[in-house]
Amino acid sequence: MIVCVAVVGHQNNPLYLQSFTEADDALKLHHIIHCSLDVIDERINNPKKSGPTLNEAFLGLLYPTENYKVYGYLTNTKVKFIMVTTDLDVKDADFFRRFHAAYVDAVSNPFHVPGKKITSKAFAQRVSSIVKSFGSAATT
Repeated sequence: MIVCVAVVGHQNNPLYLQSFTEADDALKLHHIIHCSLDVIDERINNPKKSGPTLNEAFLGLLYPTENYKVYGYLTNTKVKFIMVTTDLDVKDADFFRRFHAAYVDAVSNPFHVPGKKITSKAFAQRVSSIVKSFGSAATT
């Protein structure tokens, strides 16, 4: 199950965070997202270590915690997409490609100010539908 998705700007500024749980764990999720930025920076700055190459946008599993698995994706503009799951093993970037397409559509809006938080309701609905479709595809 996908617990949370986030978009983080190239200066590590939070642009969007959406939680898909009923629990009041927003602070914990913010902390997990923030910690994952260090892992992404380490992978970008140390390309000789094992893992994805710099040409590959899908960063794979960033790190597991006791309850969650955190996955990452890095765009060519250094915008980071982060997904926190409870039990999914993500092997490919299909979810992130759809999430990236939704992000591109949202920031292409002429009323969106680059670098500012994404407040589009259409973007939130599209992300929710992507999460729902990915969750149902993963369970079958």
